[in-house]
Amino acid sequence: MFNKKHDRIETLIEVNSEIKGIITLKGTLRVDGYFEGNVKADWVIVGEKGHIKGDMVASGVVVGGFAEGNIHASEYIEIMSKGRVLGDVDTQKLAILEGGLFEGHSKMHPGGKTEKELSVEIRNQIEQ
Repeated sequence: MFNKKHDRIETLIEVNSEIKGIITLKGTLRVDGYFEGNVKADWVIVGEKGHIKGDMVASGVVVGGFAEGNIHASEYIEIMSKGRVLGDVDTQKLAILEGGLFEGHSKMHPGGKTEKELSVEIRNQIEQ
């Protein structure tokens, strides 16, 4: 899941935490609590008890809990066996493990979009 540049979690939203706003960061965000708002990070991990309500832009996203919103990942999206995604996904690689739930549209592209292209695209969608 991680590459050599991103082999650790830099930001963590713990269980029983509830945060609303916008998160933009370099590195990996793990959400085990509740976050409402848009996220832009290198990697996003939604733990089994985690819930994100908002759009995500990242290189990779792993959903073990619940994600409501569109996900734009230049490299990879994985929905774990207890993961649920309600929203559209746009990525190079998509994996849904047995038991995982995906409700939305998927768009897959052979070459990854740059982070700048994804950011412009998500900003345009949010503003509409």
